[in-house]
Amino acid sequence: MSNPRIIAGKARGIRLHPVPGNVTRPITDRVKEALFNIIGADIIGASFLDLFGGTGSVGIEALSRGASFARLLDNNQGAFKTIKANLIQTHLNDMAEVLLADAFSYLRKPADKTFDYIYVAPPQYKNLWKQTLAELESNPTWLARDGWVIVQIDPKEYEKIPWKTLSEFDQRRYGSTLLLFFEQTSP
Repeated sequence: MSNPRIIAGKARGIRLHPVPGNVTRPITDRVKEALFNIIGADIIGASFLDLFGGTGSVGIEALSRGASFARLLDNNQGAFKTIKANLIQTHLNDMAEVLLADAFSYLRKPADKTFDYIYVAPPQYKNLWKQTLAELESNPTWLARDGWVIVQIDPKEYEKIPWKTLSEFDQRRYGSTLLLFFEQTSP
């Protein structure tokens, strides 16, 4: 697979550095394009939290398309360094914050900011997406009232779960990738 690239916006066409080794599974251009077509113009001025950043491709795409701020996390040192390098390469580093952090520990902290979009693409087949949503339900202040949580998993991992404060409102399948869309339920 070739290096991921930024598809649209200010950094369009820039190829990103890959994370050394095989610790990440980069999103395909097809899935990324579909994701941002669904979000549409709502990304402009939005805040974006990418909890399992990898190369930073999704958070950087959000910035390139007009998000005002992105925070990208990864607990892998190689991914952390790659995200920082990719932000510099795309000239979007002034609009982002990169943290070397475990997503679950991070979500247990008091929210210092609410996000319009929270992107969850954890390592596959470990039920980490369910653990992430459980953490978000325990501490819902990370998500803006009208915000979305977007989960990227393999379709084999999917399980319909009756969440307490999150409601699945859409899902889209692209080959071996499933995108799930959640919003907070009304009080």
